[in-house]
Amino acid sequence: MRMRALPVALGLTLILGAACSSDDDASSESNGDASAAHNDADVEFAQMMIPHHDQAVEMAQLAPDRAESTEVKDLAMRIKEAQAPEIDQMEGWLADWDEEAGGDMGEMDDSESMDHSGSGMMSDQEMTDLEDASGAEFDRLFLEMMLAHHTGAVEMAETEIDEGEFPDALALAEGIKSTQEAEIAEMETLLEDL
Repeated sequence: MRMRALPVALGLTLILGAACSSDDDASSESNGDASAAHNDADVEFAQMMIPHHDQAVEMAQLAPDRAESTEVKDLAMRIKEAQAPEIDQMEGWLADWDEEAGGDMGEMDDSESMDHSGSGMMSDQEMTDLEDASGAEFDRLFLEMMLAHHTGAVEMAETEIDEGEFPDALALAEGIKSTQEAEIAEMETLLEDL
């Protein structure tokens, strides 16, 4: 009796050991895949979009005290409410990936003007001009600057959609592209009405 039980016990031990081992392997592979399922384009997207969003939020925060148009104030509030949480999300990814949060996208120098084909970042002088403006002048400057800013963000999002790999980053890029293209159309209409 004892001799028959031994092979059964050994067989169960081997089966259970293999099952535990394969579960551990699957778990570690899954965790590894979650952190590795990104590429350089995903990292660059987050690193560049964070300062880009930061500046948009900074611009939007000026509107409540300076804008004349209710529509401009409403747009600015929506921009701030959408982009501030996205900054936190992207900073979380970079932390998970052990990557630096700061990309190499500063404000443009004062010799440059609004760049409709590039990043859309404002220079220090343009930000000062916006801070100093009020009423209808603020509305016009805000819309013109945010149009350039959004155009740059859409181009960055399109690059991520074409070259990125991380599913959450791709989803965010799709969302940015869709939302900001709609806001570009809205801003163009508001500018025509000024």
